[in-house]
Order: sequence, then structure tokens, then C-alpha cells
Amino acid sequence: MSNDIKVSFEFFPPKNEAAEAKLWDAIKRLEPLKPSFVSVTYGADGSTRDRTHRIVQRIQNETSLTGAPHLTCVGSTKEEVLEIAQGYWDEGVRNIVALRGDPPQGQDVYQPHPGGFAYANDLVEGLMSIADFDLSVAAYPEVHPEAPGADFDLDVLKKKIDAGAKRSITQFFFDTEVFLRFRDAAAAKGIDAPLVPGILPITNFKNLAGFAARCGASVPDWLGKRFEGLDDDPETRQMIAANVAIEQAQKLQNEGVNDFHFYTLNRAELSYAICYALGVRPE
Repeated sequence: MSNDIKVSFEFFPPKNEAAEAKLWDAIKRLEPLKPSFVSVTYGADGSTRDRTHRIVQRIQNETSLTGAPHLTCVGSTKEEVLEIAQGYWDEGVRNIVALRGDPPQGQDVYQPHPGGFAYANDLVEGLMSIADFDLSVAAYPEVHPEAPGADFDLDVLKKKIDAGAKRSITQFFFDTEVFLRFRDAAAAKGIDAPLVPGILPITNFKNLAGFAARCGASVPDWLGKRFEGLDDDPETRQMIAANVAIEQAQKLQNEGVNDFHFYTLNRAELSYAICYALGVRPE
């Protein structure tokens, strides 16, 4: 079964030495699962650029994994972004997650950088002019918070794929039907590149609710009820979280999904457990 399933993992740059040690523990734990790639996020205003670069370098040089840095349109001119991309290519990095990016702190509305790439499809086009990168882009099953509607959002996704992206990775979601309806709508738009569900194992339900609201992701009532009364019971919370995510991944698998992207939050245990349940195991 594991031969049919591909997984990838997302990490974020740590802020201190203790967090960095935990990140590398997670990377080493997940490495034997042989993911397609592991991505490393990028601050909304490019604030983690150097840390992202350093983590990707270590992944490339010290592990068997394929690193995929995130790269955004925010905070840089076209020339600066393409210089970063060329540097990655020269270092042997072939995978990039190309994103528009969130508005920098202090800005409520996204404004393209003067002289920069305006949107993700422009960024994809620019990156492909440098080299034949393997590019992933973002997709939003419940519509991007700034999009005027679902149809517009799908048109944006199609532009990114048509510009050269190889796949799209979705924002996290918890209702399987949301993803399946989105997959059908994307197919009806002529989007034929792989649509990879983003899976977020729940490490802290209270934090999740606020985070989901900012991202435009819905949290079903049934999910809240599963975590009721567990604020001071981390062990049970973890068991419930693993059960929820395994159930979600298996439902998707039953619907023909065989590619999964895990938002690990720099922790390995839940992502590892879900992969194991799906049959993705160390050789």
C-alpha cells in the first residue's frame, strides 16, 4: 500500500537553539518515511529568509531528503526574488513552494511590492524563466479569505498551474466533503495538475480555532466536541488528534487520494502515526 501513497511534510524555521533541536528531532524521525519533499516556510514579509535558506541547506546536505523552500512575492523586487531562486538552483535545490504571501505586519490588505511580482502566478512564471523548477502552489478548498468568490479563486489557481506549477497543496480542512467538492470544481475548470490535501494534525484545539478563523478554514462542531474538557489532558488530546487525522486521511484515501502534505508544526509524532496507519512506513 505504501508504494501507492506519497507524502510530504512542512516545517518552519525555528526561533532559537532549543526549537532548532526539536525541529531536527522531527526531521530525523520522519526521514525514514521517504517523503517526496519537505518544505520550509517563509515569513510573511520575508523575515525568515536567511533561516529558511539555512534550514534548506542543512536538509539538502545532511539528510537524504529533498528540501523545498517557500518563496513569496512580499517584500522583494523581481530581481531580488529571482536572485534568491538562482542561488537555490545553483545549490542543487529543484523544488520550491511559490506563494503570493501574506501582508506584512501592520498592513491589513495585501499590496504588491513596487517592482515585485504582483501575484503567485507571476512568481511562478518568473521562476520558470530561471530554470525548470518543480513548483508547488497553494489552493483553498474553502476560498481564499481575500477572494470575491469560489469561481474567481479557481481561476487564480488555474493561472498558477498554467504558468508552470506542477501541483497545488491545499489549505488545511477538516470536512472531507469540502475537499471532494473542491476537487470536482477544479476538474470542471480544466485544472488537471495533482491537488494535494494539506493535513493539519491538531496539537492544540484552542489555538486551532483562532488560526483557522484567520485562514478562512471552518472547524466543524463535531470536531470541537471531540476535544471538549481536554484542556488539561494532553495525553488524551494527542490520542484524539491522531484518531481524527487518521480517519480524515483514510476517508480521502478511499476517495482515490494518494498524495498527502502534512503541516507538522515541527513535531513528528502525529504525522508519523498518520503515515503509519496509511501504510507509509520505514523500510
